[in-house]
This record gives sequence, structure tokens and C-alpha cells, in this order.
Amino acid sequence: MEFELIAKTFMGLEPILAQELTELGAKDVQIGRRMVSFTGDKELMYRANFQLHTAIRILKPIIHFKARSADDVYNEVMKVEWSEYLDNSKTFAVDSVVFSEEFRHSKFVAYKVKDAIVDQFREHTGNRPNISVTNPDIRLHIHIADEDATLCLDSSGESLHRRGYRQESVEAPLNEVLAAGMILMTGWRGECDFIDPMCGSGTLLIEAALIAKNISPGVFRKNFAFEKWPDFDADLFEEIYNDDSKERDFKHHIYGYDIDMKCVNTARLNARAAGFTADITIEQADIKDFTQPAEKSIMVTNPPYGERISTPNLLETYSTIGERLKRAFVGNEAWILSYREECFEQIGLRPSIKIPVYNGSLECEFRKYTIFEGKLKEFRSEGGVVKTEEEKAAMAEKHRFKKNREFKQRLEEEASNEEGDIRTFTFHHHRIDSFKREDEKPRRRPDNERRFRDNDRREGGDRRQKGGNRREGDFRKFKDGGRRFGDNDRPRRDNRRRDFRNDRRESNRRDDNED
Repeated sequence: MEFELIAKTFMGLEPILAQELTELGAKDVQIGRRMVSFTGDKELMYRANFQLHTAIRILKPIIHFKARSADDVYNEVMKVEWSEYLDNSKTFAVDSVVFSEEFRHSKFVAYKVKDAIVDQFREHTGNRPNISVTNPDIRLHIHIADEDATLCLDSSGESLHRRGYRQESVEAPLNEVLAAGMILMTGWRGECDFIDPMCGSGTLLIEAALIAKNISPGVFRKNFAFEKWPDFDADLFEEIYNDDSKERDFKHHIYGYDIDMKCVNTARLNARAAGFTADITIEQADIKDFTQPAEKSIMVTNPPYGERISTPNLLETYSTIGERLKRAFVGNEAWILSYREECFEQIGLRPSIKIPVYNGSLECEFRKYTIFEGKLKEFRSEGGVVKTEEEKAAMAEKHRFKKNREFKQRLEEEASNEEGDIRTFTFHHHRIDSFKREDEKPRRRPDNERRFRDNDRREGGDRRQKGGNRREGDFRKFKDGGRRFGDNDRPRRDNRRRDFRNDRRESNRRDDNED
């Protein structure tokens, strides 16, 4: 049976995610803002969580309705037969994203949903399921834009950008989903060597290895939310989990460099945990010492912007990047993500294309540079291509940057792109349009909204703890000093997959006992 699904992502990655979904076999694929809607069956939902590189989470809509008041939210949620999803022995949590004149507090909406579910169970059974913010059995997500509301089951749980291979981190690490999206934007799938001369904790390197070898990023995950659903098909997911038929050999190599030895050691540790020590070489080196690679290569890098990482002589760093590209990267392509126009200007090269991408709350640009010897006219006369027809068409689009936002503009704090909140849903015959708040004086909130926290405490719900689950990230501490694959680093595939599954089951048992 097929049903409606939503894949959330970062702003700017929607076309790449739509392409991934199409290749996965999704139907009715429609691009929205920070999301892609599609239809598929249970297997596709499992595969979307397990195999997509650029999705943050996968949602399964339960109902769409008009939310003109708090009573509308409560009454519509009460209409759902919640015994199909929950019972009194299970816990649940509700996340909310709200862009509405009527509802000024997203948590108030979440509490109205919670109240409706709890009241239904009290009426039917005399008892109620409990709330668990950190590790619920069922996680719900409600989104309201103006009057249009959608209530969904969250099939992912923890954000899908948390792959599970990261053992240590450095300051301002690149999000894994954004890193994968950047690589997929270049069109590179492992056809040549890959280089990141400022690799930090190695996120781009590891995501490049996953893409080159076509390994599903979900293979490192502890669990997914759908594994706790009443209709979970363990055999089907086991088959998906252990299917390596589409993985491929990578005949080239991935190189990472960084001037900071701490970053080098961190990147090496993460690459080792992911099992890619044979595919990735990481060395300490300054960008000013970068030399012409022996083999054809592509460069993808995320230099410091001077925002979260303070760098001395920031503009000089970008000037050095440009100088090294011109002198030591001839015949290759370089893709650079940055935030400041003045930084790009220091590179001193004309980009083939500029793609707007958000890195957290920063509206950045991802620019491609085709490096060639001599003059542009001579390069073209010899058949060289600086800009493809697709890139020309993209660059010719009016208002690519200026229609709804400006380059170097920050997102509002409450609409942070960090979790990729959906602003637009597109559902075949049901559409929720973007809604932008107008600046005005805040209205007096109704009494029931002011009292919603006290009501929750009286209902016995778990108090939200600042900082969330303290055990996040600990589940991938591996045996043998953090190594996943033992002495040989990459044993036979069936053993590796079986070990993952055993780790997952053991970890799940520990979580259940602790709960």
C-alpha cells in the first residue's frame, strides 16, 4: 500500500533530494521549501531513511486540517484513532513548527496535540500514555502555516544527519547532510580523485567515500523511529539493511589536508571509525604549499568564514586559495562554499556557477571554478567548457538570490535552518503555502495558552531537560579502542552488517532497561 511521505532537508538541497528520491523509486515527487513530498510504500519509507544522503528526516502525514484556533487543533487531533499508533504502555513526544498569526508559541500547539491524545485514551481506557522527550516510542510532528496544518509521524527519530561515524569533532564542523549535498551538486560520483585541502574533522572526505562507494549512510545508525512502530516489519528492514548489491568499487582516492594537527588526528579517527582508511589519506599541510595533483581531481572545500571560526588574515587565506588554484590545480574543477562576498573576491577567479546554500543560519554560496591554462578564448577554441548549458540556464534565472532573500543574510533565529524546518508543503491535492509573519506588536495570548505548561505538569508529563539526551553520540563507542572493523579494518560484508545489527540490538536492550 502506498501513502504520502515528506523528506525534510536544508534550504538549497531540495533539487538534489528530489533526484535521490526519484532514483530510489519514489512517485509523485514534488519540491517544496526545505522539503520534498512523495508517495511510496513501507519499503520505500525504510529505504528513504536508510539510503538518502540529503534528507534530515522522513515524515508520514496522518491528517491535514484547517487550524483557525486552539480548539480546531484539539478537535481534529481527537478524530484520529490513536490506538492504531499507541497504547498506554508506550511513550510519545510532539514536535511543532508554527508560522501563524493565531498561534504565537509552537510549544503551545504541541501541548494541544498532546492533550487531545491523552484525553482520548482517558475516555476509552481510563488511563493514558506518558510523554518522553528524549527517547519516545512514537514521535509526532505538527506543522502549521497560516491556517493549514499537517500532523505527521516522524519515522526517523534522531536527525538523519547524525550518521554515527563521527567519533570526535572540531570547532564548527560541517553538517553531514550539507556536505553530502555539496558533493552531489558537483556531479562527482567517484570518477576521479577527491581533494579537500582544509578538511577539518573530515566530514566532506567521509561523505565523499560513502557516495563514491554507494554505501548507505544509515549503515552506521543505532536505530530509526519506525522500528518502534506497531506495524514494523523487522524482516523487511533486515533485508534492506544487509543489501549491498548496489555498492561499488572506488578505483581512485580521497585526500584531505589541514594545517591544524588536531583536525588531522580527528579526521583520521573519524575516517577509521567509518572504515575508509584504505580510501582516504589525511595529512597535515598548509594551503599555501598545495601542489598540482598527479591525477585528475575535483576539489570541494569549506574554508573558514570568520563567523564561528576566527581566522587571522582571513582575506589572505582566500587570496592564497585563488593563487594555488591558478598555479597548481590546472585542468581540474574546484568547488568552494563560503559566506562573505569579500572572501570570494580575493580568490580572483570567475566562477562557472553560484548556488545559494544555507549553512546553519548563514546564507552562503557554493561556487564552481574551472581551472585552465592560458586565456579563456583559447581554452574555448580548443573545446574547453567553462559553463555547461544547465549552468548557463541556472545562472540566467532572475532573482535567484534577491527575490526572497539576500546574499549574506541570516535566517531568523526561530526559523533556523539547523533542523531544516518545513515552510512549504506540497501534497498532490493539498497545499500549504509559505507564510511570513508581518512585524507587529505581539497580541495578548489567551489564558489557556499562558497556562499550558502548568497543565502539562498536572498531567504528569516529563519535564523537558535542557540539552536533550545526554547519551547522544555515545552509542558508537566501538571495541578495540574505537575501531569498528577489527584488525583488518574492512572484513567481509556479511560479517560487518551482522556486527552492526548485533550492536544495534544490544544497544536497544540497554536503552529499554534504562527507560
